[in-house]
Amino acid sequence: MADTIIARLMQQAQDRPSANAYFAKQGGVWRPTTWAKYAAEVRTAGRALLALGVGRKHGEGNGHGAAGESCVCILGFNRPEWTVFNLGAMAAGAAPAGIYTTSSPTEVAYIVGHTESKVVLCENQAQWEKIKKERASLPKLEHVVLMRDAEPVDDPMVLDWERFLACAAKVEDAVLAEHVAALDPAALGTLIYTSGTTGPPKGVMLSHENLAWTARLAVDITGACADDTSVSYLPLSHIAEQMFSLHGPITSGSQVYFAEAIDRVAENFKEVQPSIVFGVPRIWEKFHAGVTAKMRQATGLKAKVASFAQGVGTRVNDLRNRGVEPTGLLALQYKLAHKVVFSKVKPALGLGRARICVSGAAPISADVLKFFAGLDVVIREVYGQSEDTGPTSFNVPGRTKFGSVGPALPGVEVRIAEDGEIEVRGPNVFMGYYKEPQATADTLVDGWLLSGDLGKFDDDGFLWITGRKKDLIITAGGKNIAPKNIEASLKDHPLVGEAVVIGDRRKFLAALLSLDPDAVAAFAEAHAIDKDEVYDSDALRAELQHWVDRVNKDLARVEQVKKFTILPRPLSIEHGELTPTLKVKRKIVNEHFSGDIEKMYEGGSGGD
Repeated sequence: MADTIIARLMQQAQDRPSANAYFAKQGGVWRPTTWAKYAAEVRTAGRALLALGVGRKHGEGNGHGAAGESCVCILGFNRPEWTVFNLGAMAAGAAPAGIYTTSSPTEVAYIVGHTESKVVLCENQAQWEKIKKERASLPKLEHVVLMRDAEPVDDPMVLDWERFLACAAKVEDAVLAEHVAALDPAALGTLIYTSGTTGPPKGVMLSHENLAWTARLAVDITGACADDTSVSYLPLSHIAEQMFSLHGPITSGSQVYFAEAIDRVAENFKEVQPSIVFGVPRIWEKFHAGVTAKMRQATGLKAKVASFAQGVGTRVNDLRNRGVEPTGLLALQYKLAHKVVFSKVKPALGLGRARICVSGAAPISADVLKFFAGLDVVIREVYGQSEDTGPTSFNVPGRTKFGSVGPALPGVEVRIAEDGEIEVRGPNVFMGYYKEPQATADTLVDGWLLSGDLGKFDDDGFLWITGRKKDLIITAGGKNIAPKNIEASLKDHPLVGEAVVIGDRRKFLAALLSLDPDAVAAFAEAHAIDKDEVYDSDALRAELQHWVDRVNKDLARVEQVKKFTILPRPLSIEHGELTPTLKVKRKIVNEHFSGDIEKMYEGGSGGD
C-alpha cells in the first residue's frame, strides 16, 4: 500500500486503536473519538460515497483533471463530519473540495459546477439554501448531505447524516479497501479553490504525494507527536488548516479539538490549552489588543513587574531563536518571570501549554511577534501558498528571525528570479490547476512554481517578502481576494470612473472611488446642487453608498467593501496614476492617497 494520508490513518488505527484522535463538545463536555473509531467512520463514509456513485473506478481517469475524475464538495464550519467526509472521499478515490462558509450562492454554485460534484456536504439548512437557490444550474448534483444534528430539510435531494451513512451497507468494506490500496501517490488527492487576480477561483490540484510529503515534513520540523493537541477553527477549505487539523495530526498521531463555533474559539482555547497553535495574523492581533489593553491598566508594582518580565522574555527568546539557551543570571530571571507573570498570562490566553505557535496565510507585523516573545510566546511565521501545499519557508525553532519568513524548507528549492519573483520547486509543488491548462502553464514552468510574490534572501539564508508581483489582496484574516471583479462591479455605476480596492494586510476591504466629471456634472444639475459643492454633498455620498451596498449583496462577506472614499479628482496619466493604456498603477495611487486610506482604517473596524 502506498504512503498516503488514508494509509497513515489506517495505520494509526491499527497501532493505537484506543488512543484519542479527536474531540468534539457535546452537552458541555469534550467527548473523545479513538483512532479505531475515526478510521471506521472514514471507511463508512467512503463506502457510502461509493454507493452514491462517487469515486474513481479502477482504470478510470488519470488523476490530473481529465475525464473520469470524481469530486465532492464540503460547505460548513469545522466539524468531525467535515474531516470524515473529506477523508472518506479520498479513500474512495475521489477528490474533496472545501468551500468557504462565507461564499455567496453564486460562488458556491461555481465550485460545485466546476468540480461536477454529485454529492455535497452542508453544515446546516442555511448552507443548503445557497445550493437550493442555484440548483437549476447544477445538473450533475444528485445528493446534498447534512451534517449531524442539522435541522431537517424536506427535499428528495437531501440526506441527513445518518441516512447518508446507512448507504454504506450497499458496499462491502473489502471494496473500499481495494480502493485505498489502489491509491496512486501521483494522482489527485484534493482540490483547494483559491482566487487568482482575475476571473473565477482556480482549483489547486494537490496529489496524495503532495499531502503526505508535506505533512511528514511539517511533523518533522515542528517535532509534533502523539502528546500534542490543537484546536481546529480556521476554515478547513484552506490548505494550512487542513495541514494542522487533518494531514499533520494523522501523520503524528496528535489530538484535534473541534471548536464549537467561531465566537467560542477564545473559550475553547482556554479549556483545551493546545500545544500546537496556528493562527492568521488577525487572530494574533486580537490577542495582542486584548493583552495590551489589560497591561495599560496595570500601575505601580504590577506595571514594573510586567515590564521586567517582558524584558526578560525578549532577551531569552532572542537567544533561543538563535539556538542558544539562557544561562547564569538571565536563566534565574527567566524562572522568576515565568513564575510571577508568564505562568498566569499564557493560560489566560489559552496558551499555557503552547509549544509551537505559527502565523501564516498573510504577513504579520514583526512588532506583534516581538511583543509576544516578551510574554514567552514565540510565534513562528510560515510562508507559502496553496500551490505548494502550504509551506515554502518556515522560522523553525532555533533558527528564527522576526520579520522574515524563515529559511526554505528542507527538500524544497527556492530561488529568486531576475525580477525578484520567488520560485519554488519540490515534492510539495502542486499538479496544476483543475481544468485550467493555460493557467497551469503560466504558473508552473519547468517544474518551478512562480509564486507571484517578490522576495530576497539574506546572508543567513532567511527569506524576506518584499512585495507582491500581482494585485491579489491578502487580508489580515488570511483570505485571498481578487480585487478586479469587485472594482469592475463598482465601476458599473455611471458616476464611478475608477475604483481601487484596498485591503492587503487590513482587517477589511475599503475602496477609493474617482468619479467621472461629466457624470458628476449631470448629477449636480439633476439634484440642483452647486457644481463646486457636489463632491461634499450628502446626496452624492448617499447615491454611492446605495451602489456599494448593492454590489456587496453579490459578494462573500470577506469581499464586501466596508468603507469608501470619494477622491477629489479623477485618476490621471498626468499624475502618474494611470498607464498610457489607462491601467491603474496601484502603488502610485496608494502613495498619492495614503492619507485618505489611513482615515478609512482609523477608529473603526468596518464591521469586522
